[in-house]
Amino acid sequence: MTPAYTWYHSLIRPSWAPPPWLFGPVWTVLYVLIAVSFGSVFWLAYSKKIALLVVLPFVLNLIFNFAFTPIQFGLKNNYLAALDILLVLGTLIWAMVAIYPHARWIAYIQIPYLLWVSFATVLQLTITFLNR
Repeated sequence: MTPAYTWYHSLIRPSWAPPPWLFGPVWTVLYVLIAVSFGSVFWLAYSKKIALLVVLPFVLNLIFNFAFTPIQFGLKNNYLAALDILLVLGTLIWAMVAIYPHARWIAYIQIPYLLWVSFATVLQLTITFLNR
């Protein structure tokens, strides 16, 4: 058992927290959707069909998304992880709103990601509160 795994399991978690084995399959599906949709956004920008400003929330979302695991499990900092997941959620909503007028399907394909990140945000905020 890794130190990060041991640390996470030592935290007080709500009874409705999903089992650890669920995160891998969920994120695998979500990363496929993210790759397709975000790749399409970057292609639209490269093709000059959308402004670079429309791409900005997608870039920020990727940065905040990829930062979460090192913050949560590397730094073991629930407060920074809570802030980061709020930024993931905020940039995702911004991205969906920004792309909707240009490619609605990209906004729609983000819905599973939005649902999971919304759940993960509530979970992280709850864990942070319970372990303050």
